[in-house]
Amino acid sequence: MKIPFSKIIKSMNGISTPYFGVQWNPPKGDREVAGKLIAFLEDQRSLYNPYEPDMSGYVEGSIRKMRMHLTDMIDSGIAPPEVSGHIRAMRASCAKFMGRQKPYKQQPCGQQPFGRLLSRQDDDEFFAALGELRGVFGIHIAQLSIKYGLDMEQDLAAILPLPDIEED
Repeated sequence: MKIPFSKIIKSMNGISTPYFGVQWNPPKGDREVAGKLIAFLEDQRSLYNPYEPDMSGYVEGSIRKMRMHLTDMIDSGIAPPEVSGHIRAMRASCAKFMGRQKPYKQQPCGQQPFGRLLSRQDDDEFFAALGELRGVFGIHIAQLSIKYGLDMEQDLAAILPLPDIEED
């Protein structure tokens, strides 16, 4: 189910970005690039699916794939300046996540590695790094959605910042 950007605007307080159709009309090409980026991210389940400790290799692979895709968008020159800042920030978040990961456990010669040997502390660090990455992506995805009037799938919308609601 798609979440309309108008609903995202109402839930975002304190994000300083021009609202699509109100203060700024973005070029069609910019909107198209931002839309393709959000469509790509909607299919990256490591951004929003619950995490299971035995899935760390899949999550790392997904984040590596996102980083390569974001790099390709920048290198190809298709990302306009209004979008490329968001892309660079998300790519930097991927690089930071990958830099915080532990190496895979070494196996005796001739045996295949079976993944990382996780301790409770390693698992906690992985969760913290993944949460930070999701938070950074959520902020930039929300800003792109608002700037360009883009709807998104409900799964991806789960990582958007929570609205600032004052309790009575």
